[in-house]
Amino acid sequence: MNKTIETILDHRSIRSFQDKPLTREQIETIITTAQAASTSSFIQAYSIIGVSDQNKKDQLAEVVGNQPYVAKNGHFLVFCADLNRHAQIAEMENIDVIPSIESTEKFMVSVIDAALAAQNAAIAAESMGLGICYIGGIRNNLEAVQSLLKTPDYVVPLFGMAIGYPAKVNDKKPRLPLEHVYMENEYQQDTATFIKQLEDYNQVISAYYRERTDGKREDTWTEQIGQMLEKKSRMYMKDFVQNRKMDLR
Repeated sequence: MNKTIETILDHRSIRSFQDKPLTREQIETIITTAQAASTSSFIQAYSIIGVSDQNKKDQLAEVVGNQPYVAKNGHFLVFCADLNRHAQIAEMENIDVIPSIESTEKFMVSVIDAALAAQNAAIAAESMGLGICYIGGIRNNLEAVQSLLKTPDYVVPLFGMAIGYPAKVNDKKPRLPLEHVYMENEYQQDTATFIKQLEDYNQVISAYYRERTDGKREDTWTEQIGQMLEKKSRMYMKDFVQNRKMDLR
């Protein structure tokens, strides 16, 4: 155990921030640590857009589902899969890269690169005493986000990250048991064991909610996730991505 591991294990989403902006030095440190993340074949297929304009923050907060912590935080970042600079490489080097950057493989590379960079940024921010919250609601209306952030073809905004000084710290949610997530040599073949692990985890989550809400809530994890997945959401995503000339081949 060390301070880095303690920081990672102490993670929780923060949804209430103090009215205190991050300094330029803090922002640049967080972005620099994001850039230090691993990147497939050194392709660096992502960009990070910092949103400091309050009007833009307010509009983003509305887009993502009226989440106040998107508008009120120390700084807001939007992580994008970005192959636009690689399209520019074709012009610079007088070569044809379009079949490659329009492939599903390169789209996956760009998404993975962005996610790795984001997690570095999250850990860096938390190590500085700040709190973070990932915002997947960015994808509720990517047309609006694209218009607001003026992202070109070959760029897809993936998720946001609210960062700031915590005004309220929530309880940490218990994760799935290690033996359910970590498997050695092959995927878990015993369905009965798989289901038993989920049932045990359901009891843990139900107890967590019951204690946190004084008995007002005690739903299980499989119940919660099943109901969420039963509802179709963001089904326009494939068309949006392909309209941005990504994931076409």
